[in-house]
Formats: sequence, structure tokens, C-alpha cells
Amino acid sequence: MFKNYVKIAWRNLLKNKGYSLINIGGLALGMAVTLIIALWVTEELSYNRYFTNKDRVAQVFQSQTFNNQTGTGPSIPLPLEPALKEAYGDYFKHIVLSSWNNQQYIKFGEKNLARTGNFMQDGAPDLLDLNILKGVKAGLEDVNSIMINQSTAEAFFGTEDPIGKVVKIDNQHDMMVTAVYEDIPVNNSFNDMEFIMTWQHYLNSNEWLESARENWGNNSFQLFVQLKANTDMESLSAQIRDLKKVSNEDTAEFNPQLFLHPMKDWYLRSNFENGKQVGGRIKYVWLFGIIGVFVLLLACINFMNLSTARSEKRAKEVGIRKSIGSQKGQLIYQFLSESFLVVLFAFLLALFLVLLSLNGFNDLSRKEIAFPWRSISFWGASLFFIVVTALVAGSYPALYLSSFRPVDVLKGTFKAGKYAGLPRKILVVLQFTVSVAFIIGTFIVMQQINYAKNRPVGYDKEGLLQIPTFSEDFTGKYDLMRSEFLKSGAAIEMSSSSSPTTQIWSNRGGFTWEGKPDNFQEDLAWTEVSPEYAKSLNLKIVEGRDLSREFATDSNAVLINETAKKYMGLDNPIGVLIKDSNEENPDPPLKIVGVVQDMITQSPYEPVKQGIYVFDKEGESSYYNLRLNPKNSASENLATIERVFKEHFPKIPFQYDFVDDEYGEKFASEERIGSLAAIFTALAIFISCLGLFGLTSFVAEQRTKEIGVRKVLGATVFNVWNMLSKDFLKLVTISCFIAIPISYYIMNGWLQEYPYRVVLQWYIFLLAIIGALGITMLTVSFQAIKAANANPVKSLRTE
Repeated sequence: MFKNYVKIAWRNLLKNKGYSLINIGGLALGMAVTLIIALWVTEELSYNRYFTNKDRVAQVFQSQTFNNQTGTGPSIPLPLEPALKEAYGDYFKHIVLSSWNNQQYIKFGEKNLARTGNFMQDGAPDLLDLNILKGVKAGLEDVNSIMINQSTAEAFFGTEDPIGKVVKIDNQHDMMVTAVYEDIPVNNSFNDMEFIMTWQHYLNSNEWLESARENWGNNSFQLFVQLKANTDMESLSAQIRDLKKVSNEDTAEFNPQLFLHPMKDWYLRSNFENGKQVGGRIKYVWLFGIIGVFVLLLACINFMNLSTARSEKRAKEVGIRKSIGSQKGQLIYQFLSESFLVVLFAFLLALFLVLLSLNGFNDLSRKEIAFPWRSISFWGASLFFIVVTALVAGSYPALYLSSFRPVDVLKGTFKAGKYAGLPRKILVVLQFTVSVAFIIGTFIVMQQINYAKNRPVGYDKEGLLQIPTFSEDFTGKYDLMRSEFLKSGAAIEMSSSSSPTTQIWSNRGGFTWEGKPDNFQEDLAWTEVSPEYAKSLNLKIVEGRDLSREFATDSNAVLINETAKKYMGLDNPIGVLIKDSNEENPDPPLKIVGVVQDMITQSPYEPVKQGIYVFDKEGESSYYNLRLNPKNSASENLATIERVFKEHFPKIPFQYDFVDDEYGEKFASEERIGSLAAIFTALAIFISCLGLFGLTSFVAEQRTKEIGVRKVLGATVFNVWNMLSKDFLKLVTISCFIAIPISYYIMNGWLQEYPYRVVLQWYIFLLAIIGALGITMLTVSFQAIKAANANPVKSLRTE
């Protein structure tokens, strides 16, 4: 029987090739979009799945309150580690201190390469359960040991065994390779960890860490933990929240609170607001998941509409089948088998479309998604996907067509009924409501991105080059290198800074100044700079003067930005002394000599943070900032700068970043989301128009005789076009007015996440309406004008 159903279904598909192509093509497109989104969502949800201990690993986070605003992050003080061991050590298998990502120059023989990694305590390899390819997992027990990933081992040693080899770090420290671990995949939080060095080496190499051992106010470290089996993370997190040693006399005013942030939430739920978790990238997972469902629904609606629209064509078939004994259930199976066949063909075509577009999708989304050919779960899910889609697309037509009365059909008295077209109209309204909402949403996302892009940056990022200076070889050579770079003609100005131009690496408090408000808890973005900093960035001095080497007192001089001036409540900031509130060992007071224009150093979607720029007395900053000579080409300047660099640092790789590229990366995530949303919106509109095209074609075919009579009686092409188009335009107009409040509510909520955001304007919604109506008119007009221009004599003769 099933074979017979399939045979009849196949004949029907061949008999109505045009409608079959529209059905299969529309479904295939919808299924392809859904499959690609499903692969992307799966990739997002699988983040950090590489680590077998993922359910028992967490990072210690801390919340602190400044002026009734609570900030949350992974920065913790150094003495927390022994305090946590003492109070709750029985609950943890590992408690591991870690630095932030460090870039180090690693040398072996003639090769000297920059690599990124972490300094961690010796429990790290077991906590992360790294896959050790060579050597031992306990590879951090000796202070002068280093563990490297497979790619780094191959870059330095090729096919040789690296275990026991000695490499030189930063041209100074000899470290022995004790283990090689498998490269951590890209969809993991530690994917860029190319080496691990010992925590003790980190302590030995950085004198400033000595003062941090007992300093609860210095939050410059990370702490990872692995819970013992049968330990509940949520209850333990609640227990450590108010660890007494954290809230001591130095930090009590900030009300520090600890909690465990589980590994499974690091990527998808990393946003906090006033101490509470408010999501993160999980919103994009939900967003695209919903888009995938709706796009597939649009394609299924096309199938339903075209199937039910052609009901009168198949009424006689149903009548004859029922009159010779077919049961309603058999007819339902028949129509569902047709649906299944269409969906099966559509799925095969969808697979081809996915394979064709996967590389482009990966480039756009910056993913490395591979098609899961060998995944049994994927093919099982695909089968389920086919069956569900067939049922969704075919259930309504099957129930509708199988309900015809054979007596009415065979007597020729069958009429579709006054309200037979109502479900189709409702489905068309639903289709275009979704499509218009997608259009409005995409407009607003793009407008928000452009709004942030057009925001004044506060400095000139074009032609600004950054060179990292992490190696100790750079110590004390700033003045020499500035002289050499300027003399070369490739740079017209140069400065140094303790953090890159597009980031804030340090925040400090504990200051007092005249007029400081009572109970005011300051939090200043701290950057140590050379006196040429403002000039090299073309940063405008709005009050006072710049830092200068000509004044001996400027060794304790600072600049503040406009936001800091307001934040600190200073009407006349020039000459104000900022004093260290540490009574035991205070630093010399800092004198404000100038106010600089606000510059964006963090997210362009966030307000500018209150910043203070301190005269760098030690000359050991982390970056050189070079203003390139605009008279030369960028390639000429780079070649000259590299030559000068190599003359003075022949053993160090030449690395650089253009600041405008670094700044552009701040928009990358939103731009990718916006681009993907735009593509999916275009496909959703195309699928909706495909269905509309099919319906218009069928209506024109159904009313061939009426059109012929009207033309004979003098109807113009416009009259016929108006007759066929007005109903569809009414439906799309209704869709627009339904979509507007829905999209306004959703997008207004989305914009609330951005402190610096665009204001929703009425013209966005008007443009969406005009666009939707315009697309509808183009789609409908093709068939309408074709029908209107047909020869009425021929149509009347054939009808």
C-alpha cells in the first residue's frame, strides 16, 4: 500500500511541475537555513565540551560595589588562594592560580617566536584534563619547566622529540620542555593557550608580585577550581560568597562577594549586571534558533497554501476514491505520503545547499563548522526533522482534502465554501508578519552598529601603529628607539603606554582629593604613559597643558579625561592633588596638569570610563605607539620600522597592530550577527515571496475565464492587475501593522542592553512597510500582468 501511495505521489509531482518546484525549492531553502542554524547553534552549545571535567570546573568571580553600582568579573586578589584552601579546601580537588594571557618570546636555536599562554599552578593540567601527547601531565612541578601545545612543538622541533629540550624565554630564562599537549580546539576558552609555565617562575620573575601576596585590594589574578565528586557547585558557591578574609579593612567598603562561575557558563552566560547574571551569547543562540524555526515555518506555510489552494483541482480525485471505498484515514496517508516525498526531495536539495554554502558561512561567522557526515545523532535528528516537517507541512492539507463529501464532488455541486480561503489568508498574514519583523529587526541592528561606528573616538586611530614591548630587552630603551624611529622618517611621533590604545588593563582606587564627596568610592582607569602620548594619538587637551619632560615636577603629573573630571566632581581640576589614602606607605601625591578629550578605550557601545594618564617614570610600558608618516605609503613605513627594530632587537620577532584594525574588532561580533540576520531575513522574504508567487499564479489560472470576459468587456491591464493584486496587498498591510508593535517591543528590549544606543525612529517602521509592500507588488505583478496581457479569445475558447 505504501508503495502505491508513493507512486501516486510521484505522478502528482510530475503532473504539476511548476507547483512542485515551488514547493520543493521553498522547503529546501527553508530546511537549508534551519540546518545551517542548527549546526551553528550546536557549535555554540558545545563550547568547552572538550574538557572532560567541565561539569566540576569553575572560575572564582568577585562582585564589588562602587557608588551603588555593582561590578562583577574574574579578577581576584592573590591571597584568596590560600584563604580558600584553608576554609574550604575539603570541597576542592584543585585550586589553581593563573595569570592572564601572556605573550612570551620563545627561542630555540635560530627560531624565536611569539607565543601566547598562561602561568599556572601545577594542578592546571589535571584540572583541564589536557590530552598529553608526550611527556607527563605533572609537567609543572619543577620551577623551570614549560608545557607546550602540539603546534608550538612542531614549529620549533618539527618531528624531533621535544621532551627534555631547553628553550629560552624572553632571551633570559632557560626552561625545559616537560610535556606536549594536544592543541585545544577553537571552540574553547583556552584555545589560545600555546604554553603553560609554572606559577613559581611567574612569582620569581615579577618583583611587584611580592607586595601582592598580602594585598587584598590588588585584583590582578585569576583563580580556577575543580570540585571533588558529589560536591554541589551552587551550594558551595553560596558558602564562599562572604569569605571573611576577603572583606577586610582595606576592602570592606566595596562589599566584595565571591561566587563560582561554572565552565559551562563561561562562554554563553558571561554578562553580569549589578551582580546578577543577565545572559550573554546565549541570547544569540535563542535568536537564531527562533529564526531557524520561523524560516522553516514560512516554507511549510507555502506548502500548505498551495496544497489547499489547489483543492478544487483534486476534489474529483477525492470523490472517486471515497465512492469506491477509500477511507478517510487512507486518504490522509496518501496526502501525507505526498508531503513526505516533497520533504525528502527538499531535504536532499537542502543538504546540497548546506554543503555549497558552509565554507562561506564559516568565513562570515568565523567558525570552523564541519559537516557531521559520521554523526549518527545528526542523521537520527535529520530523520526526525524530515518526519516532523512532513507532518507540519502536510497535516492541514491532508485533513482538509480528505474531508470532501464524494456526493457533492461527483454531482458537480462542490464549492470550496465562503470561508475556504480564510486559513490561507491567515497563513499569508503570518508569513509576512514574520518577514516584516525580520526586516525591522535587521534595520535596527545595522543602525545600532553604524551608530556606534560613527561615535567620535576621541583620537586619530588612522595611521597609528602599536608594537608590543613585553620582553625585558626593551627596558630602558624607549628614548633610544623613539629617536631612531623618528630619525628614520617612518614615524612623526612616538609614545609608550602601559596598555594598548583600545583597552584598559588596570583600574585603581584608594585616592583622596580636595572636595572628594563623602563615602565616594573611586574607580579610575589607570594608564601609565610617556609625555608624548597625547601628541602621538592626536589627543586634544581641553584644559591645562600636556605632560612635559621640561618640568621636573611632571614626574608626578597626571592627565585626566573629561569623564573623570565630572566623575570626581572637579570644576577646576588643574593643580588638584590626588593623594594616596594608604597611611602606612603612601605614594607621592599626583598633580593634575591637564584634561584630555574623552577617548573610547573599551566597548564603543559603553560610556567612556573615567581615566587617568600617569607620567611613566620607569619607562617599562607595554606598548610603543607610533604615528606613521602620512607622506609615505604604509608598506614603506612598515618596512623602515621593521628594519630599525631588527637593528636594535635582532633576537625578537617584529610584531605590530594597526589601532584602527584593533578598534574595528570591537564591532566584529555585532557585525557578524547583523550580517547573518540580514541574510536570513532576505531568505525569509524570498521564501514568503515564492509562496506568494505560487498563490498568485494559481489564482490567475483559476480566474482565467473571468479575466477573459472582463477584457472582452473593456477591462484594461490595470483593472485586471488591480483585481488580482489588491487582496494580497491588503493581507501584507495587515501583516505590517501586526509586525510593528511586536518588533518594537523586542528590539527596544534588545537596545536596552547598550548604554550607548540608537533611538528608535518612526521612519524605520515606515521603510519596512514600504519595502514589504514594494516586494509584494513586484511578486504579484509578474503573474497579474502576464494574465492581464493574455489573449482573451484564446482563454475563453480553452475554458
